[in-house]
Amino acid sequence: AVAAALYAKVLGPESLLLVNMPSVFNSETTKGLSSELAKNLGCHYLIVPIQEAVDLTKTQLETLPVQNLADGTEWHLQISSFVLENIQARDRSARVLAGAAAAFGGGFTCNANKAETTVGYSTLYGDQSGFLAALADLWKYQVYALAHYLNDTIYGRETIPQGIIDLVPSAELSSAQNVDEGKGDPIKYPYHDYLFRSFVERWQKATPEDLLTWYQEDTVEQNLGCEACLVAKYFPTAKDFIADLERWWNLFSGMAIAKRIQAPPILAVSRRAYGFDHREAQDGPYYTRRYREMKKELLGE
Repeated sequence: AVAAALYAKVLGPESLLLVNMPSVFNSETTKGLSSELAKNLGCHYLIVPIQEAVDLTKTQLETLPVQNLADGTEWHLQISSFVLENIQARDRSARVLAGAAAAFGGGFTCNANKAETTVGYSTLYGDQSGFLAALADLWKYQVYALAHYLNDTIYGRETIPQGIIDLVPSAELSSAQNVDEGKGDPIKYPYHDYLFRSFVERWQKATPEDLLTWYQEDTVEQNLGCEACLVAKYFPTAKDFIADLERWWNLFSGMAIAKRIQAPPILAVSRRAYGFDHREAQDGPYYTRRYREMKKELLGE
């Protein structure tokens, strides 16, 4: 929604085509808010349901045999619920948006934020596609701030519906992400925005050893700059805190690098933007000896 409002102001609404691509997992709430946004902006609007194409892809992959031509054996692929989520994302971008953009005479955008880019919370060749990622150097809390700024200062009215701002962030790719039931992304943005930012934008980038040191000192929120008491709220035990830290650190320094290398160009606005002045290599996750020692102490091992 924020990307749409931004591009409508830059290019003019007549040059913008918003495409709603619902599957069975998209609620009437979000579909209704999408059309309201398009109406408020005065831009073009297209609805392209994707469920039929997704079902066809799943059926073909599961029923057509994989052959070993050397010995004549055959077997079949099995599509998990996670793979089906990725199929939806790729169908939207690689099929619908790429085709619609070409027919419309333009390009399609990548609407990722910096938190998603940091840990690779995206689908390669799916929602991490496009000609420009205008918001990918903004953390989620900054995207919300930009939404309010666009409404209050740039447009001077509620162009981005308040209902969109109020919704829990969700990819809506499975029943586990039902927004009407308050379900959404695994990223807890009030905390993880600041955790991920510490990996990237601090002059001395934070490491897992730093985080465990702060955890032992009870200064995590103070050092990250996030709201107080979030660690206790989200992570009742040291085991929970460590599991969460390692989950995201492993992604940040692992698969997410491969995704960032192939990401669309990012509009750089921060002191350290991906693809510009944040140098990195695919070396894999690393933990210091001191981190491993502190981990054993905290877990009582």
